[in-house]
Amino acid sequence: MIDISMKRPKIKITLIERRGQSPCHRGHKPGDSFDFDTERGRLCPMAMHVAFVYADILRYGGSIPGQPEGEAVFCCPDADTMNIFKIERTEGE
Repeated sequence: MIDISMKRPKIKITLIERRGQSPCHRGHKPGDSFDFDTERGRLCPMAMHVAFVYADILRYGGSIPGQPEGEAVFCCPDADTMNIFKIERTEGE
């Protein structure tokens, strides 16, 4: 049985590195951070498309093989601007 009175964990997305040849088309820079629930509209739609899968897995108790518990690292699918993001579940914030 699921306890619906429990708060969902928060999900934070942070751009940690850029490896591509071009600057980000959306203007993101390493260090930019986004709250998945309240600021996801500010995140590039291509990166958000990838982040959504990880957010669902982490938020609902899953883990990503080879990644620390509650975290995952992924990259934007734009081949010109390979932005590397870290997504993390933050309990009770």
